[in-house]
Amino acid sequence: MVMKLGASIVICIWLLLAILSPVTESSSSNDDSNPAVLDTDGNPIQSDAEYYVRPAITDAGGYLTLIDRFGNGSCPLYVGQPNVIVDNKISIKFTPFIEGETVIRENRDFKAVFQALTTCVQSTQWKVGEVDQESGRRLIVAGYDEGIGGYFRIEKGNLGIYNFAWCPLDVCPNCRLNCSPVGAFIIDENRNRLLALDGNTLPVQFEKANDVSSI
Repeated sequence: MVMKLGASIVICIWLLLAILSPVTESSSSNDDSNPAVLDTDGNPIQSDAEYYVRPAITDAGGYLTLIDRFGNGSCPLYVGQPNVIVDNKISIKFTPFIEGETVIRENRDFKAVFQALTTCVQSTQWKVGEVDQESGRRLIVAGYDEGIGGYFRIEKGNLGIYNFAWCPLDVCPNCRLNCSPVGAFIIDENRNRLLALDGNTLPVQFEKANDVSSI
């Protein structure tokens, strides 16, 4: 009787392990398919840290910052680049959409927020804004948005270079989305650039910041 009971327990444990094993493998495979985005030191981008974002191509403008599009102090501010690298760069914090995630992963949705105080009384979160009438491209503007317009992701190209994209499939997996990479285009005589969808890509790198910037 004891031997039969012991055999039954062993069989139950074996069946339980067999059932759980595929789940564990599936979870591991998911992490492999969405590796962490790395900063310039080779470390994963953390959700509790701040980062400067700079172009991966040296002549493609300065660090990402908030741009006064019309140069007259008007609001809202836009996400963009100055023509050259300047000292008053602004750090960004990335917050994953997936609850409990602590690193930013490739092709996963997150919110991006500039860590800055501005003269505009509004959020410095990135969101998809209006369509630029001249270029026909959707601009990226600073402002609060909890919907699909406020989530972005990072893709990795064939050469191992990162770029931003808008395609919030984690937020709304059943939505019909007009997905697009994020690029930049020149807007004024000072050759400042605005980030926008529906065009070229902007290869970027992530540099960990040590302090909070302001504008």
